[in-house]
Amino acid sequence: MGQLRALEEGRAFVRLSAYRTIRVTGSDAIGWLHDLLTADIAGLDPGTACRSLLLTPTGRIRADVHVGRREHDVILTQSPDQADDVGLALRSYILSSDVSLEDLTDDLALFALPVAAASLLGVADATSPSTAGPGDDVLVPAGDAASAFADACVGAWRIRRGTPRMGSDFGEGSLPAEAGLDALIDSGKGCFLGQESVARVRNLGHPARVVRHLTGTGPARPGDPVFASGAPAGEITSATGNGEVVVIARVSWDAARASLTFADGRTLNAVPRSV
Repeated sequence: MGQLRALEEGRAFVRLSAYRTIRVTGSDAIGWLHDLLTADIAGLDPGTACRSLLLTPTGRIRADVHVGRREHDVILTQSPDQADDVGLALRSYILSSDVSLEDLTDDLALFALPVAAASLLGVADATSPSTAGPGDDVLVPAGDAASAFADACVGAWRIRRGTPRMGSDFGEGSLPAEAGLDALIDSGKGCFLGQESVARVRNLGHPARVVRHLTGTGPARPGDPVFASGAPAGEITSATGNGEVVVIARVSWDAARASLTFADGRTLNAVPRSV
């Protein structure tokens, strides 16, 4: 809890172990990524970053990535528990574009620093926000990497912020709306892969499932069922804490705003936005 509190208060840095790190270069790199990913990549200034999705032509999630624009390249970072390597997935779309993809996962160590720490430390080529949340991402040669906090601590920080993660809270093939990631789609830009299918869901209906950010009293584990009015409504996908627990749950659309309970009747409540 001391390490988690340090992260939440911006007094810690953390190494994101084994995250895939793909460097994208070439004169067409920005426009090429903009046409493939859901976010406004062309609108990123050097030193800025955003979370984005690579969708299938049918609008389902294939990869969940963080895109950081630097002066001379773009860095894609991806959590290691995603089955589809975003570098390999993107490679088939290069065709005649002036784009190069370089996998630097084994060569570079990715660190997440608290807000403004990169500028205070004089770190070059930092991008913000970080892959892990508020703050900056910094890449250094892997051989220079210092020890940092455990991955479990970063996971708890993520769950307490209510940030769904691919592989834990939604899978490959999920719709962005099912994963609570509609905000990663720039509906004002031109075409991107899967745009027609995303627009169809947005305009004509709703997803079958949604994710919810909840708190209750423990114990709670991924896979535990949750109930609405006594009927099964979904399951917990991420959980952290002992006495008071914070969870992310995937539930049916009918339970998107319903009061939820554990199997034994313990109540679950929406997490205040300040958590």
